[in-house]
Amino acid sequence: LRRHPGGRWIVLGRRDGLSPKILGQITMAETKTAKNDRFFLNIAFNYGGRDEILRAIQRASNSGMDLSTIDEAGLSGFLDSGGIPDPDLVIRTSGEKRISNFLLWQAAYAEFVFSDVLWPDFTKADLIDALKEYGARERRFGASQTSEVA
Repeated sequence: LRRHPGGRWIVLGRRDGLSPKILGQITMAETKTAKNDRFFLNIAFNYGGRDEILRAIQRASNSGMDLSTIDEAGLSGFLDSGGIPDPDLVIRTSGEKRISNFLLWQAAYAEFVFSDVLWPDFTKADLIDALKEYGARERRFGASQTSEVA
């Protein structure tokens, strides 16, 4: 935490069933970095994208919100990542070329970098390579390169 004082740590996923020690470590990391906004590190732990969306709908319903009036912004606020920006970059390790139930809602306009390196072996050099690849892209946020006139 001391090496990157501008980063905010967010742990996404289910916390029920975790040991008090793990819950304490998660709480400590999130609390210590809660006011940081230079970058956001989302850690998916005990996480599934479909489960997150279902839990968000349940939270919205439990809040008394009329679900017939909910919009994208409203539902986003109930996600595990509510209140933080969607990711610009998702790095998929292990050589897989699929999203694997990961950040289904948030990754709508993210760029993906696929790495053959397994997560436990992913190094700082691998991260730098992924960031260089990402940096060389022209982001269009869902827009096509050319516009067609009807």
